[in-house]
Amino acid sequence: MKKNVPVLIDFDGVIKLGDQIAPDAKEFFDFIHTKRIPACILSNSTLRTSELMKNFLLEKGLQLDIPAFTAFDVTLDYVKKHHSKVKVYCRDYLLQHFEGMIDDQNPDVVVIGDIGDRWNYNTMNEIFNYVMNGAEIIAMHKNKFWQPEGKLILDAGAFISAIEFATGKNATVIGKPSPLYFKTALEEIGYSTNNEFIMIGDDLENDILAAQEIGGTGILILTGKTNSDDIKELKPDFVVRSLNEVIKILWQV
Repeated sequence: MKKNVPVLIDFDGVIKLGDQIAPDAKEFFDFIHTKRIPACILSNSTLRTSELMKNFLLEKGLQLDIPAFTAFDVTLDYVKKHHSKVKVYCRDYLLQHFEGMIDDQNPDVVVIGDIGDRWNYNTMNEIFNYVMNGAEIIAMHKNKFWQPEGKLILDAGAFISAIEFATGKNATVIGKPSPLYFKTALEEIGYSTNNEFIMIGDDLENDILAAQEIGGTGILILTGKTNSDDIKELKPDFVVRSLNEVIKILWQV
């Protein structure tokens, strides 16, 4: 591998498979550590903070020694820097992080993450009215769908797109495929999007193509939401079926 090319690693579908870690995850991170490859985990999760993510891995016997971000972390930081009155749609156990900022009457911005099966007409209409009354939209990510337990389900992006259509306003997207998210992770490990970098992910659009659009190399792993039939005109630089295969590629590039 070329010296000091940074590697960004997705979490769900790559390291976390269902409720377990990938069987070759420990070997992969041992390789990253031994070869001193600058690396960062870059998750689009809005279900957990990086601390919760690391705790999950620790429970599975895997201790990380590299930085990690979730879309929730970066959204929280962005909102605190730019806004003071917010209405937040996310899991209840994460709302505490916005303490002192919640405004249910006249928010400056509506922050949208994951609320699972709580999406319904009333919720959509409530968000619609906040936005029509002047609130901006911040999306923790804009994923179309995901695969939490082996079954594809709609993700927040489908509902965010509906709000955008109805209001004529575009959301500020924090997570992948936003270049802002890649930039944040690369800067954390001392690089910029002007440098070569590698993105390992299971999402063809948000991980791989988004990285390629800003000059990155995309390694698509088929352990998550994407299968080989989904690869058509736009192609990853590499396609693998395990993290062990990623190790072999990192030796080559």
